[in-house]
This record gives sequence, structure tokens and C-alpha cells, in this order.
Amino acid sequence: MDGHSRFETRTTFALARLEWLAALVVATVLALMHLGDIRWGVFVALFLVIDVIGYVPGAIAFRRSPTGQVAKGYYVAYNTMHSLLTGGAMVGLWALLVKPEWALLAVPIHLMGDRALFGNSLKAFGVRFEPATHPAFAALETAYRPGPAEWVEHAPHGAQVVAHDEHPEPPEPVRPVAEAPAAGRASGVVSS
Repeated sequence: MDGHSRFETRTTFALARLEWLAALVVATVLALMHLGDIRWGVFVALFLVIDVIGYVPGAIAFRRSPTGQVAKGYYVAYNTMHSLLTGGAMVGLWALLVKPEWALLAVPIHLMGDRALFGNSLKAFGVRFEPATHPAFAALETAYRPGPAEWVEHAPHGAQVVAHDEHPEPPEPVRPVAEAPAAGRASGVVSS
């Protein structure tokens, strides 16, 4: 959402997945338009190497672990291989060192497919290797209500300042005591 609130709501996550789906559709349509030009051995190898290095070892370790804990190296391998930067580097190096070719579409098809179809991108160390809702995120989702009534902004020098909604509801008009009906004056408090 932004640099201070680094989480997604169901709606913003769905919108991000739609963007990834659009990229997946573009890459897939290009592949379909050039089916006869794709070297399928290269396509399959590029498609699979992402998971062979980045996912399969961690998935095996996760299933073998009695606690579900796996070493951070598995997360690093996953994030490295599922990074758009790594994918771009793989495609760029292949195009420079071998040749530009339509088989390179395997990389964006894999990465955009993971993001758009499965909702998977990069993994944080604090979540399980296999997707599961973190209890703290479940609590945040339960507590979160759309519409910023107030939130915390970080001021310079680390001071925290409470910022209020820029467009708050206008306050109820207060009538002067002299104009209030007689029944409202008994306690000296005017209700509106």
C-alpha cells in the first residue's frame, strides 16, 4: 500500500493480482503468436529452473521438518529465483550470450503466473515456507477497518505524531446555552 503500511487489503491485493494477470496474458499471447519459433527445450528448462532451485528444496525441507521451520537459505533461494530482477537478469544474459528468442517468455510466464494465479511473490522470513495465514496478519485483518480515522506518521528525528483524517466529519453544531430549550438547561449541558 505504501512505505509506512506495508500490507495489502483483499481489494488492493486483488488489484495487484489483476496487474500481474495482465502481464501474464501479454507474455502468454506473445508465446502463442510465436509457437513455431519457440525452442521448447529452452522454454521448459527456463520455466523449471526457477522452481528447481528456488522452491523444491525448501518445499522438501518444509515437509520433512517436524516444526515446519526451515533454514533462511531456502527463503533466500526462493526469493532470488522468484525475483523479477533475477528473471530479468537471466533473460538479459541469455539474450546477450546465446540469442534473443521467444523461449525466454518462459520466465515472465512463470513469475507472473505465480503472482497472478497463486498470489505468491516473495517470502518473508517470519512466515511459513508454504502459504499459511500468519496469526499476527489475521489479527491485523480483523482489527483493520477501511477509512483512516487516525494513524501514526513518523516525524523527523523518530518522533511519532498522530495525524488525523484530512477530511473529518464536521462536528455537530453547538448551540449556545441561551438559545437551548429550557429542558436542556437543567444540568448546564446542552444535548443536540
